[in-house]
Amino acid sequence: MTDTTTDPAAGTPSARPTLAELEKRAAARGGRPSYGHDALIACDRLVRIFTTDGVEVQALQGLDLTVQEGELMALVGASGSGKSTLMNILAGLDVPTAGAAKVAGRDLLAMDAKSRLDYRRHVVGFVWQQTARNLLPYLTASQNVALPMQLRGRAGRGGSKRKAERATELLAMLGVADCGDRRPHQLSGGQQQRVAIAVALANSPSVLLADEPTGELDSATGEQVFAAFRRANEELGTTIVIVTHDQAVADEVRRTVAIRDGRTASEVLRRTEVDAEGRESVVAREYAMLDRAGRLQLPAEYATALGMEDRVMLELEQDHIGVWPDDAGEK
Repeated sequence: MTDTTTDPAAGTPSARPTLAELEKRAAARGGRPSYGHDALIACDRLVRIFTTDGVEVQALQGLDLTVQEGELMALVGASGSGKSTLMNILAGLDVPTAGAAKVAGRDLLAMDAKSRLDYRRHVVGFVWQQTARNLLPYLTASQNVALPMQLRGRAGRGGSKRKAERATELLAMLGVADCGDRRPHQLSGGQQQRVAIAVALANSPSVLLADEPTGELDSATGEQVFAAFRRANEELGTTIVIVTHDQAVADEVRRTVAIRDGRTASEVLRRTEVDAEGRESVVAREYAMLDRAGRLQLPAEYATALGMEDRVMLELEQDHIGVWPDDAGEK
């Protein structure tokens, strides 16, 4: 039942909501889903500040990013853009200064040292650019793959046999089945990286992160390594995020996100289309990213071409927003 009072201005009764109605309205306003609630990875206004000799450097400046479960995507950006900082945070190797970051339901800002170690063992796998960082030189390929499973501590009856079987299965899936008994120095760079992917997949992580995994390889070998990532994504359903400067790799994924000045700047989405004659082709479309604060990064070449500096004029149209160079200085 709703109470009524008299509106002194109008002299007529006005409805006063009951407590139950007020609670219902508050619930409706607060019931909006949080940013990235349905994503496997969600970074909300992420900030990372480094201090060196009293000088602060903002590596991430309110970065927003969501990655859905099962995606195979690439992160690109110039040196110093913040992409490696982001990868280290997602890998649990670094801690954000502010903002929010969640991976597979884990809050990266709330974890202590023990839970961070558990996170790295169970939730994420990581592949470094430098092949020497991924494998222990005194173990064979199979032993390297089995090691994360041993550290996880799930032995049980027949545990050692099962670990060996899984190592063999992963190496075979990634095309290096014949490398199981070899040590890293007996493998080529491409073979080492594919074994490294098997190591990263050993504990069935929710997310596989790779930082420039083809950076030290020639193009042909790089294609083989990327094919291994694709196979892991398709056959195991593992979500994979790759940081890369290799445009060939970036062009092979459905989604490429560019980072500039510590924020997501643009995104390329690719889809397969079939023409009237049944021929397939990949169509790519680039989008500018609108972050949670409503900020939009214009492509540098666009701004330069139109002489846009410091400020621009905006005009709201029925179906778009016009962005114009500032004419305040014109006579």
